[in-house]
Amino acid sequence: MAFHEVDHKKKVAEREKEILAFWRKNKTFEKSIAQRNVDNSFVFYDGPPFITGDPHYGTLLSSIVKDVVGRFWTMKGKRVERTWGWDCHGLPAENLVEKKLGIKDKRDVEKIGLQKYIETCHSEMVQGGDQWEEVIERIGRWVEFQGAYKTMDKDYMESVWWAFKTLYEKGKIYEGEKVLMYCTRCATPISKAEVAMDNSYKVITDPSVYVKFPVVGEDRTYFLVWTTTPWTLQANTALAVHKDIDYVKVQIDTDQFILAKETLNTVLTDEKHVLLDFDVLEEMKGAALVGKKYKPLFIDRGEGAHVVVDADYITTESGTGLVHLAPAYGEEDFELAQAKGIPSVHVVDENGEYTEGDWQGKNIWDENKIIAKELKRRGVVWKIDYITHEYPHCHRCDTKLMYRAHPSWFIDIAGQRDRMLEKNENINWFPEHIKHKRFKNIVETAPDWNLSRDRFWATAFPVWKCQETNCGAIQVIGSYEELYDLSGEKLDDYHRPYVDAITFSCKECSGIMKRIEKVLDCWFESGCMPFAQFHYPFENKEKFEQNFPGDFITEYIGQVRAWFYYLHAVSIGLFGEEAFKNVIVTGTIAGNDGKKMSKSLGNYTNPSELLDQYSSDALRYTLISSPLLNGEDYTLVDKDVADTQRKLATLWQSYSFFVMYANVDGWQQSDVDNLAHCDNILDRWIIGRLHQLISIVDKNMLAYNISMASKPCVEFIDDLSNWYIRRSRKRFWKSEDDGDKDAAYTTLHYVLVELSKVMAPFTPFMSEEIYRNLTDGESVHLEDFPQANDKLIDEKLITQMAQVRSIITEGLKLRAQAQIKVRQPLAELYVVGEEISDAFVHIVMEEVNVKNVSVCQTANKEKNIVWNEQQTLGLNCDISEELKLEGQAREIIRIIQQARKKAGFEVDDRIVLGYNGMEEVFAEHGALIAHEILATEIKNETLKKNDYEETVTIDGKALTISLKKEV
Repeated sequence: MAFHEVDHKKKVAEREKEILAFWRKNKTFEKSIAQRNVDNSFVFYDGPPFITGDPHYGTLLSSIVKDVVGRFWTMKGKRVERTWGWDCHGLPAENLVEKKLGIKDKRDVEKIGLQKYIETCHSEMVQGGDQWEEVIERIGRWVEFQGAYKTMDKDYMESVWWAFKTLYEKGKIYEGEKVLMYCTRCATPISKAEVAMDNSYKVITDPSVYVKFPVVGEDRTYFLVWTTTPWTLQANTALAVHKDIDYVKVQIDTDQFILAKETLNTVLTDEKHVLLDFDVLEEMKGAALVGKKYKPLFIDRGEGAHVVVDADYITTESGTGLVHLAPAYGEEDFELAQAKGIPSVHVVDENGEYTEGDWQGKNIWDENKIIAKELKRRGVVWKIDYITHEYPHCHRCDTKLMYRAHPSWFIDIAGQRDRMLEKNENINWFPEHIKHKRFKNIVETAPDWNLSRDRFWATAFPVWKCQETNCGAIQVIGSYEELYDLSGEKLDDYHRPYVDAITFSCKECSGIMKRIEKVLDCWFESGCMPFAQFHYPFENKEKFEQNFPGDFITEYIGQVRAWFYYLHAVSIGLFGEEAFKNVIVTGTIAGNDGKKMSKSLGNYTNPSELLDQYSSDALRYTLISSPLLNGEDYTLVDKDVADTQRKLATLWQSYSFFVMYANVDGWQQSDVDNLAHCDNILDRWIIGRLHQLISIVDKNMLAYNISMASKPCVEFIDDLSNWYIRRSRKRFWKSEDDGDKDAAYTTLHYVLVELSKVMAPFTPFMSEEIYRNLTDGESVHLEDFPQANDKLIDEKLITQMAQVRSIITEGLKLRAQAQIKVRQPLAELYVVGEEISDAFVHIVMEEVNVKNVSVCQTANKEKNIVWNEQQTLGLNCDISEELKLEGQAREIIRIIQQARKKAGFEVDDRIVLGYNGMEEVFAEHGALIAHEILATEIKNETLKKNDYEETVTIDGKALTISLKKEV
C-alpha cells in the first residue's frame, strides 16, 4: 500500500479539525460504543458544569481526564456510554438572572413577581450550551450532548423527590433549627462546603471590642468581654467562662474588671499597646464565676438570661477568657444555650436588618463599626482595637456571611457516619492519601446536612404541611403521581410558583395541606445525579441497578468536600453503598502568574486561541502529565504547551520519515510474526521498549495513575527518534534491497502503529492520523488496547542499551570538554572496568566517533587522554593527520547534504559532484564521500551546468562544490 504524503505546511490545528470532521461524518464515537457489549459496561459519572458558565481550563481538565479514561476503557473492551449533563439550578442561575433584572436582594423578587422571575431563570438556562459544545469537541472529548440531562428537567426533579421521600421514610430526614452560615443578600443558608470549595474567605478588618458587662450587686465591677461582632450584642442572653481557667479581678482607676489571668498583658494595654497600671485584687477559678448575674446592656431577656455559664470551648488564645453569648448567631452558643436552658432571641431579619432597638431597619454589616464607636461613647465599650482576619463570604454574590439560627430540614449524617466511613474503604482514591486524610476527615467532622434553602429556582421542597394550628401534619411527596392522587393536579412544570398553588386535604383533620415554601439544596440534586439522570426508579430501573456503583468519577480537589461527599452521603443514605468505585482528584490550575485565573488579570490565554496556536493533543498531554493528576496545583503557562508540542512533533517527524522513505522504496507491509526473531539488535531493542511501554501504560491506567501512564510515552518517542531511527537511518536508504532494510521498515511500521494505539487515549488526533495512514483500519479508537508480550521484552538488552547510551553521553561530554567536533574522528575511548559486548562496541565507536574502544582496569594518565570526573571514561584527543583528513571528509559530507536540500533534491536522487580545493581529502576519502551523498561521479572541477554551487571554508581552506542531479 502507498501512504499519503505528510503535509508539513498544514497547521496542526487544521489537521485536528479535519479529524474532528471525519469523526462526525463517520460516527466514530457512536461506533466505539455500539461495538461493545451492553453487559460489559464501564460507568462514569459526569459532574455537570453550570450551563451558563464559560468553559475554562479547570473544566477542560476534568473533561480531558474523563475522555482519556473513557477512550482507554473502550479500547479495553468496555462499553462506555458518555452523556453530558447540565447543572441549571441554584444561586448561580439566580444571581445571573438578578443581574439581568436589576434585582438587588430577595425582596425585589416579590416586587417583580415570582412567576416572571422563574420564567426568566428557565429561559436563561435553555439558551446556554453552544459554546461548551464547540470547545469540548475541540479538545477531542467524546460525549453525547444530544439528550443531555438537566437538573431542571421535570423527570430529574421527580427522581430527586423520590430520593427525599425515601430518606424521610428511613428516618434520615428531620426538621430542626441550627445556626448556619447565612447570606443576607440571597436570604438563604449557605453550606460550609460551598464556601470552602471555592475558598470564599476574604481578609477583612473588624472592630475588636472589649465590652463592660456590669456585675449584679458589685458597684463599678464588670465582666470584661471581647467580641469582633458588636452587632450581636443586642441579642446577648448570657456570658460563658471555662470552669478550670484562672480568672482575676483587677482595679484600673475607679473600675474593676474580671478577666482571665493569662490575658492580662495582652488585654490591659492602651491604644499604643503599652501596658496599663493595674492592681490584682482577687484570683478565682472560672467555676467561682458560674451562676453570677450581670445587668443586660439593652433589653432584659427574661428568665434564664444574663447569667454566667460554663463552656468547655472557652480558651485564652484570644480575647479575655469570657465570651458573650448571642445564641441565635453562633453555632457553639446555640448548642450551649439549648443545653443550659438559656433563651435565644432574634434581633435581625432574613435580610440582615435590625428588627428592634436603636438601629432598627439598619443593616448589621453597615452598622458594625458604627455600633462599636457609639457603645464606646456611651461607656459600654471599654476600648476598641481593630483586627484583620479571614472571614467567609457568599461564594456567589460575595456578601459577607453571618451565622444565624434558622429552621431547616436536615439529613442525619451522624446516624450514617460509620457506614460512610466503612464504605469509603471500598473506594480507590487517586492520589491515595485523599482516602484516609482529607475525605475521611470530612466525613468524621461533617455536621448534619441542611437540605432546605429559602430561595426560588431549584427543585421544590416536596413537603406539604397542614395549615391548621392544632394539627401541623406533614405529607412528604415522592412522585408526581402521588401528588396527583392527593390533589387531582398535574403540571407541566413543577417549579415554584406553579407547584406552590397545589393544595389538598389533610388526612388527619381535613384542613388544607400547603407546600412548605422552600427549595432543595442544589448539592442534594447533584448527589442524586447517578440515578436521577435515568429518571430512576420510574424508568431505567434495571439499567441503573446493574451499573451501580459507578466505575469512575473525577473533579478538582475542591469537590472532595462537595460533589464527592454529597454523592457518597446520598448513596449511603438510600442504598447503603458507595456511589463510585474509583476517583481521580486533580489539583487546581493557576494562571501564568501563579494566581487564580482571571479575565480581569489577563493571566491566561483563551483556551480556543491556545488550541489553535498549538494543538489539542499538546494541551491534553501537558495537563495529564502534570502534577495536577497527582492532586497538586499547577501553573499553566503557554510555554509548557509549546514544549509539549515540540516533543510530540518528534513523533510526527518519525512518522513523516517512515512515510517518505517507504513511499520512495514502494515498501509493502510484510508479516510481523517474525518480530520475535529479529536479527538486528536495534530492532529487538525498540520492540522490547515498545512492549515495556505498553505494560507500563496499561498497569498505571488500570490504577488510575494517568500521570505515570502518560509520561513514559515522551521518553519512548525520544528513544524511537533520537536513537532507533537515527541509528537505523542508513538502513532505510541503502541501495541494496536486502533483508535488513525490510526488517527496518517492518519494525518501524509496527512500532508506529502500536504506539498510535498506546497513545490514542492521550493524544487522540495524532494517533488517529498515524494509524489511519499506516493501516487499512477505520479508526485507532475502534481498536483494542495493545497487550504487552513479555517474550518480546529483552530486559538484559534494554539494560545494556541504557548503559551503552550512558557511556556515549559521557564520551560526547568529554569531546565537548576538549572542544573537538563530533565529526572529527579520534583514536580511542577508554572505559574503566565495564565490559562492553561486541554487539555494542561498534555503536559506541560510531556515536563517539572513535576508531577503537578499550576496556581497562584503571585510568591511564597519558598526556593526551581527557578523563571524566569519576575517572571511568577517558578520550584520546591526539589528532593525527590521517584522522584530520577523515574529519574534514565528514565535514564535507555534511555541507553537501545541506546543499542537496537547498537544491531541492529528493532523498533518493543520485547526483554528480564537482569540486575545487581540498584535493587531498577527496584523494583519500572520495569513495566515502560519494557513498554518503549518493554521488555516481565526482569530478575535480566546477561543473559548468549545475543545479547548485557554493564556496565554503573548512579549517581555513577554501572548497567550491557544484551539484547536478543525474538524469
